[in-house]
Amino acid sequence: MNPDAGLRLPDDLAAWLADHADALDDGTQDAATVLPRLARAGIFRIGVPQAQGGLAGTDIGDAIEAVSQVAEYSVASAFVAWGQRVFIEYLLRSPNAGLAQRWLPALLSGEQAGATALSNAMKFLSGIESLQISARESEGAWVLDGRMPWVTNLRPQGFLVAAAVSAPDGTPAVVALPHDIAGLVRSPDLSLMALQSSNTAALEVQGVRIASEWLIHPDARQYLPGARPAFAGLQCGLSIGLARRALQAAAQSGQGQASRGILGEPLAALRAQVQAQSASLIDGVRSGRFVTEPWALFEIRIALAEAAQQAVQLELQASGGAAYLTSAGAGFARRWREAAFLPIVTPSLVQLKTELAKRQAKLAAEAAGIAV
Repeated sequence: MNPDAGLRLPDDLAAWLADHADALDDGTQDAATVLPRLARAGIFRIGVPQAQGGLAGTDIGDAIEAVSQVAEYSVASAFVAWGQRVFIEYLLRSPNAGLAQRWLPALLSGEQAGATALSNAMKFLSGIESLQISARESEGAWVLDGRMPWVTNLRPQGFLVAAAVSAPDGTPAVVALPHDIAGLVRSPDLSLMALQSSNTAALEVQGVRIASEWLIHPDARQYLPGARPAFAGLQCGLSIGLARRALQAAAQSGQGQASRGILGEPLAALRAQVQAQSASLIDGVRSGRFVTEPWALFEIRIALAEAAQQAVQLELQASGGAAYLTSAGAGFARRWREAAFLPIVTPSLVQLKTELAKRQAKLAAEAAGIAV
């Protein structure tokens, strides 16, 4: 990808995603093919410092745009891209330089998969749930036990997974676990309604013994607020890309009649909304604003997921009965399923709205002079 050309997906990748989008959704396309295809196009090098193997002249905002462009063709592939790129970001932000130096080359090339199981930690940070993995001290090492019920990009050919654990002293820490470490047990791929070719599975952690070399950060409470904007920002790329594609399909339905008729105004309004929210997202991640104002990031994540659902609804209205014809409506049916996933990807919209409601209640109470 060429930064001077606006970071458009290479034509061969775009064509491959378009040709295989439905198969990636229903699982008939081998999930093992996704990561190498994305890596070959340089997707994972975007926003990584050039000295560490990245693409010069790019930043995290460009990485969000790249995930969005992949999602225009296939949310399943964008979900894989999100997991890989977020794991890379974890290593870039880790004080454990040795861990990054050892694994970044294989992650950037797609030889090794990176999986993020830190959704639990993000919810822990907001007080939504407790950590699911505990560590105990044993002969100078940590021994881990617990479970990760839903993790994407667990490529059987080789993966590293980032997990939050409760350290022996109770401090929440972040660690990396390699796929072949003793005691880490991967389930078969989960049977999903969509996004089947994303290597999404569960992990059992049974007496996994790790040394300090696998520590991403000793205190998640210090580490995660800085990593969260990239985690959620890249995740928003799924909604942005899907919304763009559904709006395009709606506008083109009936040879463009939808954009000129009764749906023209809502299509234009939603397109402008998605563009504005996307710009605000990237600006906030780049500036670091969301580190201290996470609620603003939550609001954008909610707005973009809801915009994607509205875009698919408009596509349905523009297409009419054709959307229900198997041959003509295959792309729409896939986008409908993809849109159904966006509200539940962790942290879910319900969880985010709950946190925002708590904040509003606290602000209201403080404004009224009530101690909280």
